[in-house]
Amino acid sequence: MKMVSRSLTVHKEHEILLKLENAGLNDKLAQKVINSKDNVLAKKVVALIQNNGFMPTTTQRRAREIMGQNFFGIEEAIRHFGISPLKRQFTALAEIPFTEGVLKKYKDTHILVAVFPLSLIQIRSKVAEKEKLFYEQDWYSEEKFAHKKGRLNWRLIRKTPVDNSINKNWSEQQSLLKQDEYTPTVQTMTYTIIGHYLATGERLFERIYVRCNDVSSDGGRAYVGNFFSDGLNVRNFWGGFRNDSLAVASARKSLSVKLKYSGLNQSILIKFLYKILTNHQAYDQFRQSPFVIQHTFLDQWS
Repeated sequence: MKMVSRSLTVHKEHEILLKLENAGLNDKLAQKVINSKDNVLAKKVVALIQNNGFMPTTTQRRAREIMGQNFFGIEEAIRHFGISPLKRQFTALAEIPFTEGVLKKYKDTHILVAVFPLSLIQIRSKVAEKEKLFYEQDWYSEEKFAHKKGRLNWRLIRKTPVDNSINKNWSEQQSLLKQDEYTPTVQTMTYTIIGHYLATGERLFERIYVRCNDVSSDGGRAYVGNFFSDGLNVRNFWGGFRNDSLAVASARKSLSVKLKYSGLNQSILIKFLYKILTNHQAYDQFRQSPFVIQHTFLDQWS
């Protein structure tokens, strides 16, 4: 008979069993776990514990199905960045602010990312004990952009530079963006590049740099890339600079303000948005109401 390696002490196993029994586990339920094919039920329980009790919503599961490995969700943020989401953060990320049609269109070229407020400095610190993921440099340690945590939201990040954006300055690169595109921040790009690598082993922007929507204290435009064995490199230089290894990053906009009731004219809508954005109590009530405003809308236009 094959011996099974045990990772828990007898005392701890007893404690866990008592907790489960107090939570309602009985003989019938225990037998279901035992009889579960391929140990599926037990695996689900362990996954639930690993994810801090998080269970994906229907839209999150569907988004994962569509995007495949180009999906970095809440589970990945917990596993790879050690995030411990708050209840309100789970709620804020419950719905995906992109239609299935949009996800299907960009499933091979973009990554759908659940971005938690985590600065460049914090990301670097969290993965410091893993393999070498950041290039040895400290010039940005006191830069404001490196300490910006960003907003909690879903992002749809392009995996490659904008087409034909090398050898162009910042203004020229921005003119290449479509109406539904924008250039993400260093925080968002770093979170996506490092997170995606930890989850899949795929390196993005391995031999090229992409400009981001941040400016350093000396006025230089920040850019990231060259992500090979020496780690992700973060640099900056004036926006007028052109180089054959410097392109620009992009992401898809999510502009929808979804309202249960139609027929609101623009002035009423503006007053409504102003009220919820300037009054915390009104905003909290709004979050629990049938009205939904996506964080991406706030982030891109604030």
